[in-house]
Amino acid sequence: MTATAAEHHTAPARHPQRWLILGVICLAQLTVLLDNTVLGVAIPSLTRELHASTADIQWMINAYSLVQSGLLLTAGNAADRYGRKKLLIVGLVLFGIGSLAAGLAQSSGQLIAARAGMGVGGALLITTTLAVVVQLFDDTERVRAIGIWSTVNSVGWAAGPLIGGAMLDHFWWGAIFLINIPVAVLGVIAVVALVPESKSKEGDRPDLLGALLSTIGMTAVVYAIISGPDHGWHSGQVLLSASLGLLVLGLFVLWELRVPYPMLDMHFFRDQRFVGAVAGAILVSFGMTGSLFLLTQHLQFVLGYGPLDAGLRTAPLAVSVVVLNLVGVGALAVRKLGTPGTIALGMVLVSAGLAAIAVLGAHGYGGMLLGLVVMGAGVALSMPAMANAIMSAIPPEKAGVGAGINGTLGEFGNGLGVAVLGAVLNSRFAALVPAAVGGASLPAALAAADGEGERLSISDAFASSLETSQLVGAVAVLVGGLLAALLLRRAERARPTPGGPGAPGAPGAAGASGSSPGASSASPSGSRPGSTSGSPSGSASGSRPRSTSGSPSGSASGSPAGSASGASSDSVSGAA
Repeated sequence: MTATAAEHHTAPARHPQRWLILGVICLAQLTVLLDNTVLGVAIPSLTRELHASTADIQWMINAYSLVQSGLLLTAGNAADRYGRKKLLIVGLVLFGIGSLAAGLAQSSGQLIAARAGMGVGGALLITTTLAVVVQLFDDTERVRAIGIWSTVNSVGWAAGPLIGGAMLDHFWWGAIFLINIPVAVLGVIAVVALVPESKSKEGDRPDLLGALLSTIGMTAVVYAIISGPDHGWHSGQVLLSASLGLLVLGLFVLWELRVPYPMLDMHFFRDQRFVGAVAGAILVSFGMTGSLFLLTQHLQFVLGYGPLDAGLRTAPLAVSVVVLNLVGVGALAVRKLGTPGTIALGMVLVSAGLAAIAVLGAHGYGGMLLGLVVMGAGVALSMPAMANAIMSAIPPEKAGVGAGINGTLGEFGNGLGVAVLGAVLNSRFAALVPAAVGGASLPAALAAADGEGERLSISDAFASSLETSQLVGAVAVLVGGLLAALLLRRAERARPTPGGPGAPGAPGAAGASGSSPGASSASPSGSRPGSTSGSPSGSASGSRPRSTSGSPSGSASGSPAGSASGASSDSVSGAA
């Protein structure tokens, strides 16, 4: 391939409509996230009109999460192989069809099946939207673009219950699903017209067994995390599901290490940037979701707010994330402090927010408000930086897999936050309440209390238990976040300095640090097609000799101008 051809395919100029395309992508993402939160307000209507049992309601919620979580890696791999634009359209169509089936469901079983179908579309949308963002924006704009993309998570979380409540005041419960259809249709039209196609041209064979193992393993683990609080962490159902999931995921790792064309290259985990970003992403989701799980109980059981009032009082967290991401604070921090410094600062703020909620919010909303705003600032700083670090540590032709990893980590961190902090809460509460009452739950303990004095003592014990669990979360986020930042800092120091000894293009440069034997250097000439480049930005250390790593923007590595040398095998075509 000539240099001109390589530049055309691997280092396209900035798309003139990239910010408009980002808006389209965010619209598609918002549809998924709204649906995740809007269902909660419809539970009373579903119980009454579909005669749904408690188990039915749980499956209506969990069917979507289980299918989506289990398919994220597979969906990302398929997007890389068959085309991210194509799979984005498929995801919107499947999500729209599932929404139609859910809105017209006549029984609990039909609604559960429809929600599972929506989970397939949701997995495709979550992975393809982030992968397209990575393809469209270069290093100078990517952190801000990812920040805006991640802002949609906060918007969906905050707006879902409000939109759902407003619709249920005027329409029947099916309307909360049918409203997705015009959004999906508009999204398909916009994606077809605006979004450029991009996919890997390596020609790897599909890793069908890897896809099956990852789907079964992730589904089983997520099911154990979801069902643990209800069935008990020591129940046979939870232990069996967790054991099965971990066993299958272990087999998945062994298979991926042996297969010539792995769905998830385990050599990515040799890159300290990747490992640090992975740890940080789990911890941010852990702290944010776990704290919100505790917050809703604090607001309702301790401070006495109703469900709607409690939801409105947690909104400052989402608002602060949205505002700071829209003004580009995270991108500015990365330029000034670097990725490790930004992540460290963000995690310190998340931890400080959790501690403020625990200590200052114990007896009133004022201290809690301060903690929510501080925590939101930390999330706005750390999440885009970590998502960018994950995507930058993976070759551009594997952007879909990177997005799948990012989404899987978020789901895992969400479940882990609720599980761990919930377990701390329950354990502490059971230790504090009178033995005769028992500490199964606050409502049960209050119902069994003998007199007003004992009820007051139980309420104080629950407030103390919430404070303890929130402080445990704060310490875990702080220690783990600083460790993640340290790994990223060490990885940056280990990379060769441009122009220095061992740097790409320097005399005697040997290519990427930690690359497999046989990988050629990224000098302007002489690189064989498919060799591992020595670009310090975007190459995964320990990558296979035939994999090509370049800058995260998809340009050819080893040359600022994007020469043919070491060109990535990822192609980006023009808009349809």
